[in-house]
Amino acid sequence: MKSLIVDKDGQLSVREIARPSYGPYQALVKMVSCGICRGTDTKLIHGEFKGFDTYPAALGHEGVGRVVETGAKARNLQVGDLVLLPFLEGETDGIHSGWGAFSEYAVVGDSQSLIEDGKGPGSPEFSEAYCAQQKLPPDIDTTMAPMIVTFREVLSACKRFGFHPDASIVVIGAGPVGLAFITFAKLLGMGPVIAAVTSETKAEEAQQAGADYVINSKVSDLTTEVRAICPDGVDFSVDAVGKNEIINQSMELLAPYGHICCYGISSETTMQLDWSKAPYNWHLDFNQWPSKLEESQSHRQVLSWMNSGALRAEQFISHVYGFDRILDAFEQAVQPGGMKKTIITFE
Repeated sequence: MKSLIVDKDGQLSVREIARPSYGPYQALVKMVSCGICRGTDTKLIHGEFKGFDTYPAALGHEGVGRVVETGAKARNLQVGDLVLLPFLEGETDGIHSGWGAFSEYAVVGDSQSLIEDGKGPGSPEFSEAYCAQQKLPPDIDTTMAPMIVTFREVLSACKRFGFHPDASIVVIGAGPVGLAFITFAKLLGMGPVIAAVTSETKAEEAQQAGADYVINSKVSDLTTEVRAICPDGVDFSVDAVGKNEIINQSMELLAPYGHICCYGISSETTMQLDWSKAPYNWHLDFNQWPSKLEESQSHRQVLSWMNSGALRAEQFISHVYGFDRILDAFEQAVQPGGMKKTIITFE
């Protein structure tokens, strides 16, 4: 099968590797679509993903696949099922897993059958990732469906950060992740919801996502504008970009006991904290590796919002490419600008 591979020097190529094997509680899926993550995928390409140093690696983690074969004990997976979050496990032909969903085939696990057979969390056969490899409605738009991965990750982070109704929030950054934070803040009853952006294009997108106020920090002073809206400061400031300077910048935006919420992943793992302009009591929260169990617990809510029209995946997608053009897609996706999510389709 064909798979997108990155070498240690950051070179991308499409290579032939063996189809993945699968166990009795797993299923083989043929990939249907997968989103490019400008956080994880690009940091793996640049060798900047903390704790990852196994190259060459197969990329991709925001995938949707259709079951084509099942293991003998995978009772809750059927041929034809659409499943979220297929991965490659382990090593294949000397290629390591950078989750590997930009491949023609991948594997999912049947967590329910494992648990029913007494092989749940703590057993060698079980992986928490299987909890999040959940089935999708058969009639879902498979080009839009990879956005569910981002939605579930962000919604689980909202819960972990402690978002609650009537809390004020500023979201710094309006890529797909930032737009999701803005949308969910509104759906969760927070307010005012303030978006901080750096272009007029992003300002328009943040307004469409539901922001009550949008501040272009290229032309306005962020602190002055936020304090004009919330004189006592905001309850939450979210870094949806992954830049360390946002942490210090957020200090003077906070209300007492406010939270700086770091979701975006910075390539720099050290910095000098300056809390001279922060309130005496404040929190710094990092949630940069969503729990797959908590992600799975957001699945039903995300699908419900999508079914009701409250959450529209198409508003978060700007480009769609076939797998035969995946190298072109990555070249465009890493460029700065007003792009949202780029989706790769296999069918």
